[in-house]
Amino acid sequence: MVLVPHNMNLFESASQCLMLCDPSEKARLTRSTFQLWRQGGIPLLRSGGAQFTGEPGRPEQPRLVAPKNLHRRSLHSPEGHAALIHALVHIEFNAINLALDAVYRFRDMPDAYYDDWLQVADEEAYHFQLMREHLQSLGYDYGDFDAHNGLWEMAQKTAHDPLVRMALVPRVLEARGLDVTPGIMKKLADHGDHGAVAVLEIIFRDEIGHVEIGTRWFRYLCEQRNMEPDATFRGLFEQHMGTSTGKKGKLHRSAREAAGFSENELNYLEGTGE
Repeated sequence: MVLVPHNMNLFESASQCLMLCDPSEKARLTRSTFQLWRQGGIPLLRSGGAQFTGEPGRPEQPRLVAPKNLHRRSLHSPEGHAALIHALVHIEFNAINLALDAVYRFRDMPDAYYDDWLQVADEEAYHFQLMREHLQSLGYDYGDFDAHNGLWEMAQKTAHDPLVRMALVPRVLEARGLDVTPGIMKKLADHGDHGAVAVLEIIFRDEIGHVEIGTRWFRYLCEQRNMEPDATFRGLFEQHMGTSTGKKGKLHRSAREAAGFSENELNYLEGTGE
């Protein structure tokens, strides 16, 4: 068992969590690190740049494949049901790494930034634990199905600039979860999987806060650079996501409003505004 670090600075601690391969250990150490940070047991020393440029620690399974090669996630069979839950587990596992990388990589941000993103990492680890336990209750475990690496690929593309990271990871990729989770919850409820619905209610509540943290730091960085937030977001979206990617119908506007999206941004993402 990997012990909670007591002699590391914040960036070293985040790196240790990030590079762990065992999912249970990664989640446990991430949560313990957050508690130690909140207790003042981990110093914030802004020395040196981020050295990690490759892949985070992950288990040998699941195998990472192209999205088109994933197992069909249909509630019409026990295996398809489990494949859907497995996909949600994988999202939460990736979200741990994304939050840790946001801490580790960007070293000239205010103290509150690191507190925010360590809290996100802690909550994502909790979500992973809850959803994995539910998957195990169905007779499967994390790694039993293939998965894809889209979230981490975006982390690599945005590794050069925290403004771009805040715009595109929490405010595009993670925000999509706010739009689709209620529909997934309804399907699972109709199928009788109330355990999964209970976990998704927790995740949905917390994810609004995570996206809002992304919004807050995106706007902070825009202000620091004298950039207009709405125009900056549109420009980054079109540069990195394409003009239509992400504009796939109606958004969960109330959830996105709670996460800090402006009216102009929501109209743009719905395809009803410039």
